[in-house]
Amino acid sequence: MELTLHYCYITVDDGDKALAFYRDALGLEVRNDVAYGGARWLTMGPPSQPDVNIVLETVNADLNAAPEDLAALGDLLAKGMLRAVVFATPDCDATFEEVRASGAEVLQEPIDQPHGVRDCAFRDPAGNMIRFYQLKKD
Repeated sequence: MELTLHYCYITVDDGDKALAFYRDALGLEVRNDVAYGGARWLTMGPPSQPDVNIVLETVNADLNAAPEDLAALGDLLAKGMLRAVVFATPDCDATFEEVRASGAEVLQEPIDQPHGVRDCAFRDPAGNMIRFYQLKKD
């Protein structure tokens, strides 16, 4: 079996704020922007990976979800309990400084981890944890 990643999803509370962060702070390109029934889906991805797509979807994107489920999802998002994605970078420290300069909330400054990476973490505007890692050089 041969598999490749095509889409992954990140729940956001505000499409415009998410767009500004992922496009302007992280440099992802916008591939699609769809609004329907009060929901919004923004498909974005790294320019160097045209086959990998991150879909930023608003909390209400599942038009068939029960109101109590949407409320529970919104509560988890507001508490920062939803994890998002981990990006690889050739220079964790430089990436940290660029993302921090955007005003993103810092969760962890760059640190060498015992499992062989140097990484840092931020929250996106919706509260999702976004991590950036660099493989340690021997």
